[in-house]
Amino acid sequence: MVGLIKEGIWFALIISVLSLLVGLTQSIELLFFVAAFSIFGLILYNFHLLSPMVLIGLSLASLMVMNEEHWSFEIFGWKIQGLDVFEGAAVTCALMAGILLIAESRLIKKYGVNYASPMIEKSKRGLHGVAFFTKKLWLLPIFFVVPGQAIDAYFPWWPQFSLNHQQFALVLFPFLIGFQQITRRSLPLDVYPKLSRAVWILGGLVLIGGLVGYFYPIAAVVAVFAGAIIRLFISYIFKVRERRDVYAVSARPNGVMIAAVLPESPAEKMGLQAGEIIRKVNGREVHNELELYEALQINAAYCKLEVLNHKNEVRLTQHEVYSKDHYRIGLLIIE
Repeated sequence: MVGLIKEGIWFALIISVLSLLVGLTQSIELLFFVAAFSIFGLILYNFHLLSPMVLIGLSLASLMVMNEEHWSFEIFGWKIQGLDVFEGAAVTCALMAGILLIAESRLIKKYGVNYASPMIEKSKRGLHGVAFFTKKLWLLPIFFVVPGQAIDAYFPWWPQFSLNHQQFALVLFPFLIGFQQITRRSLPLDVYPKLSRAVWILGGLVLIGGLVGYFYPIAAVVAVFAGAIIRLFISYIFKVRERRDVYAVSARPNGVMIAAVLPESPAEKMGLQAGEIIRKVNGREVHNELELYEALQINAAYCKLEVLNHKNEVRLTQHEVYSKDHYRIGLLIIE
């Protein structure tokens, strides 16, 4: 649980403060549907559905349908009913969705690469290539402002505050943000910053739609629904680009291709990265795993590498090797 919260705690704090300062009131009904669709996404194990833009879009659509059809239901004694989103709900939804999208983009950019796991795949030609798959959840504990009467009816002891002769309460809501992506023809460190930028731009546009919604409520509704569709489309576009049989990381004739680097290993300390090619080890050329292992034994206590980096530039690196270290200095390679 700590790992889910730690990376997003500052974003949660900033969003909570903004919510309080600006007065972004969210209805209990909206938070209920966000929680319900979050659970649904977890059950399906599809983290594309756990983008805050998608969750809020689905929740707002549910509230609109329930209001139009005059539906309502009770759960644990709590009455859930539709809302007229044109009376302000759409505006606060759009603003919150935009802020959360920006937080999502920063989380992807800062941490996404760290969770990219290599998978060996076989192409149609029988050659091996490496795909990188990321599936990550962040939990943001955010304080939301909700109408006081919605809480007071069930929890009369809940602390409330008054503003313009209206009662409000603070609710700590665990907002899930999910990220799921696969890369093949490009490395995650090249793809994720671009994906993050696309999500950041979308967040800004949704925010603008929410602000315009103060004057024209339909603009906020369009911003939420269009934003949800575009967010899914962004994931789809980046997935299509990373089609099979084209791999950035695959066997090369000019050296040993690095598929992954183990944490806290000599390879990580030397700054080696997936997608780089090791050409020489301790002065000896290497072309496969066996030659790599044999070259490492030339100097079991110290290794010197000649590496071709992502820019096709040759660099030299070296590091001590201890008896407790991985016998291949923490390298996973592709042949």
